[in-house]
Amino acid sequence: MASSSSTSLPLHICHGNKLTMIINRSHAVLHSIAISFLIYYRTSFLFHQPTPIIIPWLLLFTSELILSFIWFLGRAYIWRPVYRTVFPERLPNDDKLPAIDVFICTTGPDKEPTIGVMNTLLSAMALDYPPDKLHVYLSDDGGYAITLHAMRESWSFARWWLPFCRRFGIKTRCPEAYFSRTENRDSDSENPHNFMVEREKIKEQYVLFKERVRRAGEESKFKDKGVYTASDHPSCIEKRTSQFHHFKAGAVNVLLRVSAMLSNSPYILMLDCDMYCNDPTSARQAMCFHLDPEMSPSLAFVQFPQAFRDIRENDIYDSEVRSAYTILWPGLDGLKGPVLSGTNFYIKREALCCHSIRKYIDLRELKDSFGPSNEFINSLRQDYKKPNLNDNGEASNVLLEEAKVLASCSYEDHTKWGKEVGFLYDSVAEDFLTGFVMQCKGWISAYVAPSSSSRPQFLGTSTTNLNDLLTQGIRWGSGLVDVALSRFSPLFYGSSRTSFLHSMGYAELSLFPLLYCLPLWCFATIPPLYLLNGIPLYPEVSDPYFSVFLFIFLSSLSKHLHEVVVTGKPIRKWINEQRIWMIKSVTCHLYGSLDAILKKFDLRKASFLTTNKVADDEQFKLYREGKFDFWASTIFVAPLVTVMLVNLASIVGGVYRIMFMGADWRKMFGQVLLSFYIILMNYVVIEGMVLRKDKGRIPLYVNVLSIVFSLIFLSLGSIIISI
Repeated sequence: MASSSSTSLPLHICHGNKLTMIINRSHAVLHSIAISFLIYYRTSFLFHQPTPIIIPWLLLFTSELILSFIWFLGRAYIWRPVYRTVFPERLPNDDKLPAIDVFICTTGPDKEPTIGVMNTLLSAMALDYPPDKLHVYLSDDGGYAITLHAMRESWSFARWWLPFCRRFGIKTRCPEAYFSRTENRDSDSENPHNFMVEREKIKEQYVLFKERVRRAGEESKFKDKGVYTASDHPSCIEKRTSQFHHFKAGAVNVLLRVSAMLSNSPYILMLDCDMYCNDPTSARQAMCFHLDPEMSPSLAFVQFPQAFRDIRENDIYDSEVRSAYTILWPGLDGLKGPVLSGTNFYIKREALCCHSIRKYIDLRELKDSFGPSNEFINSLRQDYKKPNLNDNGEASNVLLEEAKVLASCSYEDHTKWGKEVGFLYDSVAEDFLTGFVMQCKGWISAYVAPSSSSRPQFLGTSTTNLNDLLTQGIRWGSGLVDVALSRFSPLFYGSSRTSFLHSMGYAELSLFPLLYCLPLWCFATIPPLYLLNGIPLYPEVSDPYFSVFLFIFLSSLSKHLHEVVVTGKPIRKWINEQRIWMIKSVTCHLYGSLDAILKKFDLRKASFLTTNKVADDEQFKLYREGKFDFWASTIFVAPLVTVMLVNLASIVGGVYRIMFMGADWRKMFGQVLLSFYIILMNYVVIEGMVLRKDKGRIPLYVNVLSIVFSLIFLSLGSIIISI
């Protein structure tokens, strides 16, 4: 428990669940014992195997060790999960609340529709916070003219929207979400007639606002066409192809410097362009931690979960990432704090720009770190007094000119931006890396999830088709493995700088794309191949060690099922998560890991794949119906079909050997069970191959290509085995 002072009521409380901790730790002990028996069995019988199966035996054993290792790292999450309750009504008066800068980042209207970005911006402007202490910044990485025009239109519409929200106590302050509602239970108005009259007026203004933005977007497509590109434009924030701009991390660091000249608020809210403020009190909830005198000095950021408005009950793609926001983040919160998650966090500016600058530090040393701007360096001092831009026109012009210098593409040259200052550039997962390094320097963080009876603090759009999901997974996987292979690897860098359990959690997150894709490819191909050839790789059913393998298998499944059920989800959710875990492991996790390895050896340049946020009616219809959209890139679908064909052929061949060729079923049962489980969990792939006739089916050429791949693998594998 933390309190705002020794005599006053607490601004927040922290509590755990002892029963959950007992169940988690008991399961960890039992599972560890079973893994110990498995390791003993493999090592004891390793050199007693016939020569032809030593290599597959070693591959399986290595895969089992890797999965055991990643499982061990993941025990950090379940050791001491905590949950927090806030009391924003106990905050001091508005005049004592600190100012907040809001940063919103977009890359351009092609994949991130302008009207959606403007809705996020308007929801941030309408937060339940003193208006004079709220400053909203938008970074358009492509420098599109439509974005600037839409900002001006948003400013005009905000003069209608913000007073309406405050007057009637509107809770949903994203205009699009508000006017899309079929019910009007979103107001505290005591005069329904006046409210409805005013609502219709605002709705008319919103329709006009959207139409103006739409027309401007169509016109902007024909202006300056071919003159500037998303990576080469002058605009307000300069960018040149000769200067590497470091994607989102670079854009945010520019905003850090520019905002220091214009508002210099001590706290910053970071938002993705599609993640609007759904609960207007989120800023006050965050201040319950940032204004706690016991916690505030070491608190870097307060993280809120991501929630999505387009998620369906049958979330076939696990787009809500349930495990991260209900298991992993609360688990890390009980150690030293959750991961910085890219969006929905209130962060202390001081934590990003190092500690407050003291007067005795040498100016040359400061310029080596922060760049040549004296004004920016002055803004870092605790006693810095920001000029009033409204009252002092000359100061306003000077600071705006200084802001342009700070935004130039060459400002960071020969400085420590991206290395020690601001968001770090060593990975495209800049949020994960920056938060981890902060915590290694002594900062802590807090995680605040909404209660079951309250509103999600933020709502966004999720990926609702397979291609976008796996494309996003490549970027995430590449960024996480970037960190694992960098000088900031949690296994080594974190072990001496933060708690052992906390570094374990970060290590699991950075390594899981790499350490899941290798074993799952092994289990999906080696046991089926040897099943087809009648060679056992697991103990026979009558062997006591078979029960060890079976226990580990069932223990893992039942623990996952327990986590799903206790978070209020149906068994169908467990099946979806199991399936997506397998699909991601053999596709995007593999490609993301390869991308990170190639970058490590300078064989590939870093890239940033923007997630598509443009709604596709056909794709969303399939998602709503619970059908996979297999009209995706061949590099995603072909491996899935190949794995299914290999396992189908192997299980048919294996069963044929048992029934008609006298093979001992007790020796082959483990491999039959594994292939059957893979086929059962991924039956949707078979549906897409042969049963479905809609647009989401697997294309014929992918089926043919996969048949060729599977025949080559099974034929060559069988030849090698027979030698």
